[in-house]
Amino acid sequence: MQLKYLDDTKKLSKKISKIIGDGDIIFLYGEIGVGKTTFVRFLINHLESKKGIENSDVLSPTFNIVYDYDIKNIKILHYDLYRLKNYKDISQLGMFETSKNYIKIVEWPELIKSKPNNRIDILFQYLKSTGSRKAKVIGYGKWKDYKFDEF
Repeated sequence: MQLKYLDDTKKLSKKISKIIGDGDIIFLYGEIGVGKTTFVRFLINHLESKKGIENSDVLSPTFNIVYDYDIKNIKILHYDLYRLKNYKDISQLGMFETSKNYIKIVEWPELIKSKPNNRIDILFQYLKSTGSRKAKVIGYGKWKDYKFDEF
């Protein structure tokens, strides 16, 4: 799907926020600056607004590696694995051993060897020809047959 304007990314994040819940995992792929953290910010802010909570200043957790957000009964762990160099570093985080009560959003998941079955992958890409971006959403496991292209 084309993301010509920032509002298109906001719409995509809102649609995803409506279908995810406890235990769901979203992997975000794409080069630096393509809109991964912006997507996460919109998603978290939408959930906060929906619950009547003041919007957080959602930043990239590049240096902290993970930020957590409590949105009343929704808990989100936002990971950025960009600075990690190998799978051993990732396995020490215990990402997939933590509570199933969290929604986990992971930027730069390429080093994760054993990817969880039930997840949504979003691949962000620059389109140099138009100066815009596009996103491809792919579901695995319980999301395999979900019609993301009909968003």
